[in-house]
Amino acid sequence: MNENNQPTEKRIKQRNFIDKLIDTPVEFLIRMDISPNMLSFLGIVSIIMGSLFIYLNFIHGCIFLAWIPPAFIFLAGVFDVFDGEVARRTNRAGLEGAYLDSNVDRISDAIILLGLIYSSFLDYVWGSLILFLSLMISYSRSRAEALEVNMKGVGIMERAERLIILIVGLAIEIWVYKISYWLFGTPLSIFKTYFIPIFTFLLVFTVAQRFYHTYKVLSQNN
Repeated sequence: MNENNQPTEKRIKQRNFIDKLIDTPVEFLIRMDISPNMLSFLGIVSIIMGSLFIYLNFIHGCIFLAWIPPAFIFLAGVFDVFDGEVARRTNRAGLEGAYLDSNVDRISDAIILLGLIYSSFLDYVWGSLILFLSLMISYSRSRAEALEVNMKGVGIMERAERLIILIVGLAIEIWVYKISYWLFGTPLSIFKTYFIPIFTFLLVFTVAQRFYHTYKVLSQNN
């Protein structure tokens, strides 16, 4: 195997951690004969539900209902992990599955952003910029891998990290909004003001990381 195609240290650590964490539920799904495509379908349904509840402003509603949107987004991430692992362990990890996964991921990203935009957590400018950067992160990997550059684990904001940070951002928004209302009588929202600029900066940084990594590897190969 070419040195450039070796898994990165980040990816190896992620793989080992995930294997230990999901071994039992994945084996259960395999015994139940749940297909990777079914898990992908459940993942996008979860994203749609999470985005719908964001649009309905559950985040700023009752404290118990506020956790429904991040819970659905978390569930979508779980299904995303499960479908890849089930495919790998049942030898169904073919090119058609990878193609389907890639398209489902991009659709899911767009659905989340639409939910945030129409709920007023994002304006159209920030939403368009984040969508563009998310697509650039995906495209930079696809183009680099077409040139035989290994991109696994390259960049701090891969899709899993984006979902995790979004969930954390929503959780912080829930607590800040509720606590500020309880203490001062006026709710404070930090999602659009603070979280979105930080999130966008991390996306820009990831695009730059992938560009630099690809350019460096291609230069060395030449």
